This record gives sequence, structure tokens and C-alpha cells, in this order.
Amino acid sequence: MTPQELENYIVRYGDLRPCRTAFIDSHTPGSDQKENFTIIGGGVSEAADQHVHINIPHGFNIGAAGQPPRCRNSLHSHRTAEAFFVLKGRWRFFWGRWGDAGEVVLEEGDIFNIPTGIFRGFENIGNDYGMIMAILGGNDAGGGVIWAPQVIEDAKDHGLVLSEKGRLYDTKKGQALPDGEKPMPLLNDEELKEFPEPTSMQVIGGYVRRYWDMVAISDKDPITVIGEKGIIRDKPGFEVEFISRKSATDQKQSHHQRSVLIPVKGYWRVETDDGLVTLAPGDTMSVPENTSYNAVPAMTGEAALYRVVGTEDPAGPTWTGN
Repeated sequence: MTPQELENYIVRYGDLRPCRTAFIDSHTPGSDQKENFTIIGGGVSEAADQHVHINIPHGFNIGAAGQPPRCRNSLHSHRTAEAFFVLKGRWRFFWGRWGDAGEVVLEEGDIFNIPTGIFRGFENIGNDYGMIMAILGGNDAGGGVIWAPQVIEDAKDHGLVLSEKGRLYDTKKGQALPDGEKPMPLLNDEELKEFPEPTSMQVIGGYVRRYWDMVAISDKDPITVIGEKGIIRDKPGFEVEFISRKSATDQKQSHHQRSVLIPVKGYWRVETDDGLVTLAPGDTMSVPENTSYNAVPAMTGEAALYRVVGTEDPAGPTWTGN
């Protein structure tokens, strides 16, 4: 591939196209200023107009959420894995039926492999517009989002109705559910008991890793952050590696499945047998399977990059209760 052809596999941060009506809380005060991005894969958007940048199956999805200060994403759950790392800003993640079972604050570069099957939400608690990158397990991202009942009820007051098929309809725009299609049913008390309520202590130690700790331990080789042999031991359908300046190498490698490169700090030069491109923080590059490449910092200064590689593990539940 020529450098021009390689660009077809890159989504530049500045070219990201947001959807402002992706989810049922899009009109709810406190959540109505958020922007959602579907970068690779179909994602879990409930809006028909969500733009997908690279619609090629990878075995996982890459998305992002951009929010101004004090804007929050409401409590929801997924059937498959969801991991976030902070690209910009300072974020508070919280979880539980009412969002009060536990919480953690993440800084830039920190990563959180959120346990599957718990209600979770997050908000930008920084002073500027913030961005977090998301990795979702599976090609179909688990069949959508499961909302806490109060989120669906609050949305009705602001004109949004979610159908049983997971599509949004805005009654304030004259939209209505199609004939024969019912609203998404609320979870009942028995169903809600199936959602764990882990404490902060249970979650933070096993599912959160700090940026500067990863920089320190990746001084010689890249580290597997999430994976069967990772510092977060899990098999969510993908592996996440952290590469720092010291652990980057110009020796080329390849993977049997598509991989994704996302710089979090600094500029990175990616070289294949056919060409060379440069990535900036927030850029997302899909590397085709069996493509030889390397990734090294392109300039002096701080540099770190996350690499996501699909595995053949099913993208199933990850919370073990430990």
C-alpha cells in the first residue's frame, strides 16, 4: 500500500464526526451536550444517523466520547467488554444501580477495563472539553446498551423513546414508534438483582491501571495491559498493549488479526513495507492482518501509544466478583 492508501485506514482526530443524539439520554439535562464517535465497527449507537468511520469487522469496536465539563453519560450496562482510556481531561467513573456503589477518577493515559454486567456511567470533571477512547468487545458490541430504569423514565420527559429493537424516536420532532413495535421494557426488581454492586476497592485494584505506572514498567518492552497474560488478566475478545518511548522498536511485526494503534502522547511514525505515516494523539489507525509494520516516536519528548489486537476469545462477561 502507498502512503495515500494507508490513509484510508486512519481516522484523524480532527476528522472525527460526532453524533449528538446517539443515546436515550441525549436530551436529558446534564447529558445533553455529549458527543459520541463510532470510529471502528458498528458501535452501540441507538441513532440511525451515527457515522461510522471504518466499518470493517475487527473482532472489537473502537469509539469515543467527548464531553464538556460536568457533562455525564448516564448509567448503563453492556453484555460484552468495555474498556476506556483517557485521551484528554479528567474523568470520574461511577457504577451501581444508582451510581453510588463505587467510583474512580482517571487522569490522561489511565485505562479502565470496566467489569461487564454492572451499571456504569462517567462524567468529565476537568475544566475543559475532554475525550475518552472506548474499546468494546465483539463485532456487534454485544447487541446494544442496557439502561438503568430511571434513565429511560427521565428520557420520556424530554421527548426520547427507545423501542424494543433499540432505536430512538424523538416525540418532540413528531416521531413515533412504528406500528406493532413496543417501547423498551424497564428492568424489573428481579432482573435488577442480576447486576452486581462491587465496591471501589474491588474494582480499582483489579481493573484500573495508571498511566505513569505503565510508563515505568514498560521501560524495556511493551506491556500487555488487558489480556490473558496482561497486568489486567481478562479475555474480553481483544488484547490491549501499552508502548512507551523506551519500549518502542523499529523491528517490524505483524498480527494474524487486524490491530489498531492509538497514540495517547506524542507523535508516532508507523512504517509498513509499502509506506510511512505519522500519527498524532487521538488518531486511530487500523493495521490490516498480516501486515508488517513498526511504530516508533517521531519526535523527542513524552510518547505513549495503545495497541489493540483482536483475539479469538469470545467477547463475553468479565466480572468475576473478586
